[in-house]
Amino acid sequence: MTKKTIRLLMPQWQGGNNPNYSFGAELLAWLAPDNDQPHIRVPVQAYDGTPLENENGMNGRQQLLEQLKAAHHLIEAHQPDRVIMFGGDCLVEQAPFAYLNERYGGELGLVWIDAHSDLVNYVGYDNGHAVPLGNLLGEGDEEFAKHVKTPLKPENVFIAGLAAPTEEEVAVISEAFQRLGVAPTEPDTEMIQRLGIRTAGTKELASSTESIKEWIKESGIKHLAIHLDLDVLDPKAFRSVLFANPEEPFNLSPKGTMQLPQLLRLIKELSEETDVVGLGITEHLPWDSINLKKLLGEIPILNN
Repeated sequence: MTKKTIRLLMPQWQGGNNPNYSFGAELLAWLAPDNDQPHIRVPVQAYDGTPLENENGMNGRQQLLEQLKAAHHLIEAHQPDRVIMFGGDCLVEQAPFAYLNERYGGELGLVWIDAHSDLVNYVGYDNGHAVPLGNLLGEGDEEFAKHVKTPLKPENVFIAGLAAPTEEEVAVISEAFQRLGVAPTEPDTEMIQRLGIRTAGTKELASSTESIKEWIKESGIKHLAIHLDLDVLDPKAFRSVLFANPEEPFNLSPKGTMQLPQLLRLIKELSEETDVVGLGITEHLPWDSINLKKLLGEIPILNN
């Protein structure tokens, strides 16, 4: 039986409070191989120069909730077997993965390929893209989590590529938190331990992916979704991520260290192990293209 696959483009930027995520999502969708999979655009309120309002500890909360509902509505209308998401910030993953977990009877497996857990927000950082995995587990942000009808089982989640800060990064991150006037915390570590979520860092996965393969077999994962936050990649090798901003590098969390060949090998091996029914790619920030676009927007002959 042929499976119905849809592609969603959701150029959401509010979850990272960074309008550049919209352009990154558009370019991702354009770069992907062309085929006959239906392309569906999730409506997102465009940036108009107005700063996001902090609403109950989250920037742009109402816009994000409205966009989440729009994504849910579109997916439900199409009733796909498989969903591909080209997103802006990581919060775009909530709707497709929540749908897929329902679609597959609450037994969906999820590999979260990310330098960060995205389980819970921490004091002083009020962006929604820090909590999508927590929301999917029925925790995270209460107002968003209630839109997940069937929370993912913690034992069906594996976080791959989780970054451990170097000594230098610890010092830089601590200094950045001091400037914000808050103390560095690790609330995700507590949740990972409490829920028993399996994890593996980039270094471990570079030598072997057996830990993930064993988890798939032990957990009986028949249907798998894959989240890919591009910031799992080493910003020295792949420059289109938040940490590689030439004007203002991000320094509130550790950088990814994965290389492109390792990432491709991981996704291919996962695809051989079980049925991949979901793929989300997020947080693409192509700085050279972004800066060139700004430059072209200022050239008189191109705008007269």
